[in-house]
Amino acid sequence: MPQPTILILPGWQDSGPNHWQSFWLKKYPNAIKVIQKDWMYPKKDDWVKTLNEYIENNIDKEIILVSHSLGCATIVHWAKEYFSKTSAKIKGALLVSASDVDMPEFPKEIQGFCSMPLEKLKFKTIVVASEDDPFVSVERTKYFAGNWGAELINIGSHGHMGSESDLGEWIEGEELLKKLF
Repeated sequence: MPQPTILILPGWQDSGPNHWQSFWLKKYPNAIKVIQKDWMYPKKDDWVKTLNEYIENNIDKEIILVSHSLGCATIVHWAKEYFSKTSAKIKGALLVSASDVDMPEFPKEIQGFCSMPLEKLKFKTIVVASEDDPFVSVERTKYFAGNWGAELINIGSHGHMGSESDLGEWIEGEELLKKLF
């Protein structure tokens, strides 16, 4: 049986070589990185359209979406705008550190992502939270996960769960990913 395509969606400023997403891209031959046109000044419509293009290019396969930070908002906006129009087989999504795009102090370089869609997602979703994430509180993550109909996993204090968190291959995250297969 063929493995699902894993679409990896980095957040703002991309994922560096020490980011768990970069390790997963090397580890999983069925993983594809969604490459955005502008990592420094993201625009929601561009990022969502790019994600949709990657999904449409993999329409004949099951797809698992794996996102970090702004990539999470991209998936939720995509689901609101495109899910009902596609015949793609989205098997599930792993949303890690779903940044709160509605925070007043959210980086001004990021445009058009607020307000965060709160509609229930129509595919299995796991949301991963860190207790000391500077871009989203645990309470706000619980609110998002509840609205999206997602399972919420709190992994303790790991900051924003990016390169600076030094998660390496992030074995705990891989166990969560396996729940979506």
